[in-house]
Amino acid sequence: MVDIGELDFPLLRSQKAWKEEPLPAALQEAQDAIAWCRHLVLFFPLWLADMPALVKAFLEQVMRPGFAFEYVEGNPLGKKRLSGRSVRLVVTMGMPALVYRHIYRAHSIKSLERNVLGFVGFSPVHETLIGRVESMSEQGRAKWFRKMHEYGADAE
Repeated sequence: MVDIGELDFPLLRSQKAWKEEPLPAALQEAQDAIAWCRHLVLFFPLWLADMPALVKAFLEQVMRPGFAFEYVEGNPLGKKRLSGRSVRLVVTMGMPALVYRHIYRAHSIKSLERNVLGFVGFSPVHETLIGRVESMSEQGRAKWFRKMHEYGADAE
């Protein structure tokens, strides 16, 4: 388990840094865990209709060329280096999940699925959207905890 909020790492500020600078030491264990896993679960709250900036910064750091994908001459999509792994996104939010999915079309989740996770080879990508978390009853929370436990048991 990697708690992104507990990690101390710099933001990438240029394409050159992304391509050429070494991975910060604080992220090596996380990158090793991603390389090892066959199923990744990523939990985060929806902030301003997207993932928090820290989650994005983490993904930018760990999903670097040479690790997550390779450039291939004549192939603009390159080679996916994380194929054979599945992922489940679990996103909590204050609004009803159906509103985010159908009115806002879950655009940020779709972008993450296609443009980051799919680009490097994760497939299938499943999503679980949990809405109205601030007003959820203890019974509602218990239901979601049971569901997450079931997902974990299915991934073993």
